[in-house]
Amino acid sequence: MNSKVFLVARILLGLFVLVFGLNKFFGFIPFGEMPELAGNYFAGIGPTHLLKIVGIIEILAGLAFILNKYGALMAVILMSVSVNAVLFHATLAPADIMGALILLVLNIAVLMGYKDRYKELLRA
Repeated sequence: MNSKVFLVARILLGLFVLVFGLNKFFGFIPFGEMPELAGNYFAGIGPTHLLKIVGIIEILAGLAFILNKYGALMAVILMSVSVNAVLFHATLAPADIMGALILLVLNIAVLMGYKDRYKELLRA
């Protein structure tokens, strides 16, 4: 991957997840009406503080991408958040799936940028 494209994807992903991770703690981005099923889902996981854990992961990943430290590791960890966001929106709130798709595409682009770091892990 072109180093400038990778740099842009890494910084964009870093800012994206940093803002949304901080939003899980400070609530500065208002969310509109959710479909009933999505509301039920959040009502169920709310007491578990799962979203706070996801927020911490997003903040750490965002800082890692922006500062270019431990980015390869955080790209792998963040992939689970990205896939779950797409699955959540695909099944419970399809009208709002665009942000999750952008997250997934940026995450894949960053993973591709770090592909040399994964060679040992993927060797049979």
